[in-house]
Amino acid sequence: MTSTQDSDDDRAFKDLNVVGMLHQFWQQKQVNSSTTETEKLVVYESIPSPGPPFICYVTLPGGSCFGNYKYCYTKAEARRDAARIALMNSTFNDLPCRRITPEFITRSIEEAVTTTSGNMEDVSDPSTSLGAYYLMLKSNTGKTMLEFQELMTVFQLLHWNGTLKAFRERRCSRQEVISYYSEKRLDECLRSHMALDWLQRERKRPGLISRELQLALRELAQARQAGRELRFYKEKKEILSLALSQASTEELQAYCGEEKEECWRKGETALAYLTCGGHCLETSVTDPLEHCEFYYLECGSDKESLG
Repeated sequence: MTSTQDSDDDRAFKDLNVVGMLHQFWQQKQVNSSTTETEKLVVYESIPSPGPPFICYVTLPGGSCFGNYKYCYTKAEARRDAARIALMNSTFNDLPCRRITPEFITRSIEEAVTTTSGNMEDVSDPSTSLGAYYLMLKSNTGKTMLEFQELMTVFQLLHWNGTLKAFRERRCSRQEVISYYSEKRLDECLRSHMALDWLQRERKRPGLISRELQLALRELAQARQAGRELRFYKEKKEILSLALSQASTEELQAYCGEEKEECWRKGETALAYLTCGGHCLETSVTDPLEHCEFYYLECGSDKESLG
């Protein structure tokens, strides 16, 4: 493509009100689903910067997040580009091939068996990686892959944070963990728990949070520039930033003790619910989910749609 064609495409793109189109798309989806809440359908977040490149994130209903793909010279341009990426993914996600059906589950499981050198007998056993993956797919039948990815983000974060390892050590079964967290939203309490875990690690390894945060920022930038869904990377950055902001406060010890004890007492943590002598986990609950991105992008046109 020539530079002249690029300029023409850019001008045509600016003429489109993609921000309004994205809002209208999700507003119509809520009308079709008989949902009356229309406020904050789409949330934009511009990253403060003294100059270009400007960065903007857009979060959709349900939590999926996208960012601007291009090098943007203005905040308005970054906002439009983020909206464009989100709109492309939103409309593409509505295609029949993006919905989890029995046929889709069968194809995914067969591919998982080939990829992991497993066997079909494991499908009926939730204690295996393949069985856990099948259970999650089956329990989300009818949902789109974007909705499934939103659920997977929770398990990705639990795996990254070491929470799933703690469940394994407490002999919680995969089925119990999946059942519990499939109904649990990624909220401030869950983020706070993860931040507190990183604060405790910081005590033993000073500087750990700063290093992890720099890594998370690089991963977020790379994913944004590749036009990928960003919720997992952005949540990592937010959790680590929260932990870093608390790392040097004088109330750190009291905060770690009292806050965690209070949340646990109220039942906000899953350990009180899940520590019930279940089957021992031989591997992380997220073993099948580590391949989630592969299945999420299994249609060859996915990556092309983002560029």
